[in-house]
Amino acid sequence: MAKPPAAIGPYTPVVRAGDWIIVSGQLGLKDGAIVSGGVRAQTAQAIENLKGQLKSVGATIKDVKKTMCFLTDMDTFTTFNDAYVEGFGTSRPARSTIGVASLPANGAVEIEAWAYKPEK
Repeated sequence: MAKPPAAIGPYTPVVRAGDWIIVSGQLGLKDGAIVSGGVRAQTAQAIENLKGQLKSVGATIKDVKKTMCFLTDMDTFTTFNDAYVEGFGTSRPARSTIGVASLPANGAVEIEAWAYKPEK
């Protein structure tokens, strides 16, 4: 897995707050650009980026307890959902999915996550 992408704005991509790890919204960015292939490809890449952010602080996708997902077109929900399930495997955190007018970098998908990983 490649190094997770740097923030594209004035925020921290991943923060630990005690036993909680908060990952800022991840887009389908790779090498500084939105991946081609539509919602399915962007969702898969956003999840890979999320996994990279989690790995950078010693966590995994299995530690995620809540996601907030944003779609610019709710008609793509089924495609998004299929790619989300593939990316999360057997893990099923609580989730909200919200339709929005637009996302940074002209993305179609953004995924934010909260993970629980007690500090040792």
